[in-house]
Amino acid sequence: MIRFENVKKVLGGKPVLDGIDFEIDRGETFCIVGASGAGKSVTLKHMVRLMTPDEGRIMVGEDDVSTATGAELARIRNRFGYLFQSAALLAWLSVAENVALPLREKHDSSEAEILDRVRQTLAMVGLEEDGGKLPSEISGGMRKRAGLARAIVENPEIVLYDEPTSG
Repeated sequence: MIRFENVKKVLGGKPVLDGIDFEIDRGETFCIVGASGAGKSVTLKHMVRLMTPDEGRIMVGEDDVSTATGAELARIRNRFGYLFQSAALLAWLSVAENVALPLREKHDSSEAEILDRVRQTLAMVGLEEDGGKLPSEISGGMRKRAGLARAIVENPEIVLYDEPTSG
């Protein structure tokens, strides 16, 4: 379902990905383990084209992420939920507003439907009482769970976790 073919990426003159090849099948849990700076986050960012390989290609199903643009890239990205290493919450939005953001941006759901989905998702990650708080008002672990809630609120086909056990 996700396939890296001879993917190479150089950052700051240093090869970070040097001919990476792997395949992840549907339903499989796949972990990338390595030292700090080994390219784990860079690999994940390539899957959703937040970064583009210098060489090689990345396939998601039959779609070539490494060359996709515009509506095609948006369609591919919609298959993913992404939990960023730092949770990447918007500081000026409440926890619930952060979780609702993808629903408001990409769906024509009613406000009642959005709020119901956000409540359900926050409950799944144990933050049902914290939706009205700003990210600065909750702990690092709670921010990570809020980021997880945002990543899964749309029930994505694929979920990427960057440093899932930190925080």
